[in-house]
Amino acid sequence: MLRKRLIAVLTLNDGVLFRTKLFRPDYRYTLNFVDAWSVDEIVVLDITRKGEGLRANFEQAVRDFAKRCFVPLAAGGGVRTLADVDRLLAIGADKIVVNSGALARPDLITEIANKYGSQCVVVSIDARPQGDSYRVYADFASRDTGLDVETWAREAQQRGAGEILITAIDRDGWLQGYDLALVKCVADAVRVPVLALGGCGNWQHAVDLFTATDVAAACTQNIYHFTEISIRAAKQYLRDREIEVR
Repeated sequence: MLRKRLIAVLTLNDGVLFRTKLFRPDYRYTLNFVDAWSVDEIVVLDITRKGEGLRANFEQAVRDFAKRCFVPLAAGGGVRTLADVDRLLAIGADKIVVNSGALARPDLITEIANKYGSQCVVVSIDARPQGDSYRVYADFASRDTGLDVETWAREAQQRGAGEILITAIDRDGWLQGYDLALVKCVADAVRVPVLALGGCGNWQHAVDLFTATDVAAACTQNIYHFTEISIRAAKQYLRDREIEVR
């Protein structure tokens, strides 16, 4: 059985690290606070709205961070073309996260997979409940695409996605636990690893996630989870509850 992963997700607004709440920048931090060696992987996302910052600031932050990051680094946000992918990989990213760009042009997933391999493509899906199911949202969770989350996850896998990152929009920043029903429906729908984001406020939430669903990784944006001491304690907490982690 594959060991579970803990992944830190960093959201950058105009190149500056911010915590988010309901997909809006909520509180500013410094990247120096993050221990780049303690987690299993790191995801860096550009959350800058159009007209509110420069893409160059995000890319410079990724470049600087990659120099001191010795775990796999995924980068995304605003990826629309293979040229965007080439640039992020050239400055230090190991994987590429695509979301709205893939929804607008699903062939982008296949293009990345064909050029760099499926292991390079992480398709990020933002979702919220709609009746008895979950709907996919785009453009910073502002637009309902009308797509069912399981349908889009399966299509993303078919087109070449190596992993699916599923985010519960309404849990973002609230620290009240993952949306287990959402995560389970996606994990049950695909064969590729699923990474869960949105709601992790303590390590019991990660235990609940790994116990209730067949996910590969628990992701957190809680800045207090990003220190070496915190991650070491988290992994011991999970092992004590018979969760095999890296």
